[in-house]
Amino acid sequence: MLSEPATRAQAEALLHAFAPRMGQNYATRRNYDFGPGAHRNVSGLSPFVRRRLVTERDLVATALAAHGPHAAEKFVQEVIWRGYFKGWLERRPGIWASYCAGRDNDLALMDTDRRLRRDVAAAISGTTGLACFDAWAQELTTTGYLHNHARMWFASIWIFTLGLPWRLGADFFLRHLLDGDPASNTLGWRWVAGLHTRGKAYAAQAHNIAQFTDGRFTPRDTDLAADVEGLERTEPDGLPSVTPLRTPIPPQPGVPSLLLITEEDCRPEDFDLTTIDIRAVATLAASTLRSPLPVPGRVAGFEGAALADAATRTGHAAMPLHAGLPRDLASFAARAGARQIVTPFIPQGPLHDWLQQAAPDLDAQGIRLCEWQRDWDRAIWPHATAGFFKVKKQIPAILRAVGLEDAGTGAIPPGASDLPPKRP
Repeated sequence: MLSEPATRAQAEALLHAFAPRMGQNYATRRNYDFGPGAHRNVSGLSPFVRRRLVTERDLVATALAAHGPHAAEKFVQEVIWRGYFKGWLERRPGIWASYCAGRDNDLALMDTDRRLRRDVAAAISGTTGLACFDAWAQELTTTGYLHNHARMWFASIWIFTLGLPWRLGADFFLRHLLDGDPASNTLGWRWVAGLHTRGKAYAAQAHNIAQFTDGRFTPRDTDLAADVEGLERTEPDGLPSVTPLRTPIPPQPGVPSLLLITEEDCRPEDFDLTTIDIRAVATLAASTLRSPLPVPGRVAGFEGAALADAATRTGHAAMPLHAGLPRDLASFAARAGARQIVTPFIPQGPLHDWLQQAAPDLDAQGIRLCEWQRDWDRAIWPHATAGFFKVKKQIPAILRAVGLEDAGTGAIPPGASDLPPKRP
């Protein structure tokens, strides 16, 4: 599934192929990790959703149409969980800044700490001696993918069994995952570490691994950390306060514009391009910003193919740009005669940071950065202030807000459980 071309057409073909399994099959079988080439009970669409070659709304609409609200409930919740994480990080942008600073400190520590350097090298090369962990590390570096349940087990073992800094594990994931997303990845690792839901860390358990790998791996209880204590003591001040959502500057009709396409949203045709005076189109390759360490060519290649496909669908020739020096963006836009740069919304993450660095040069050239924002994000993000349950209760209202209240046989009920789905 990961050798497929990074195009909208391919994403939609995979979406419709998986539609029959979005109902009860997904609800009962999604947690089983059968290994590379055998991830049949999950969609494998996450690299495409990451770049919105297929959108979250597309996923939910397809599931509801195929199965109705009750049978599709679990699938819909998992899709909305991604939006919850995106919104949560938007409401607390300091968490991303803290992650980056801590990651850089941990990377610097590896330069001087020989034991840490050795242990991290063993973990990422899959040579720790713990069979399940080593297999997952090798699957990630070989394919760019890990099953969601394996991500949870891997992170828990990295943090609590191997005793390694969680940010270095998060960096390892973000560099190698084709679906690597700053919000889902950072907050997923924090969730496992007991930093997201304070004091509730996720413990990898031998019997759980054996059950949900269908006996592929049978670790002993003694192979894993016996006592898992969350890392909330490392953040004694607790979580930062919730901040207002950033309101983007909308594109202005008739103003000479540079249309900028990034991997944050490769569906610019969903927005009204007819009112924009497009003087130039550019694709901005930015996956190298994910980490100070090298990002594998597989990730950059998938990003590049997605950007090229998106540019083709605009009907304009596009200039491929790379996120090097931030000031180069203003220079390119000015040469194109643009007075505004228009792009789909850029959420918290490395590309947002890079554009912040580009802002002074854009201001000096009199060029505004303008963003479209999707209804999907506007419907979910205001509710992403605490745990997932607050968002889950709003699912019927969210579906109404994005025009899906009549999909299937009605709106999805909030559900009886107050426990959020277990995510990586």
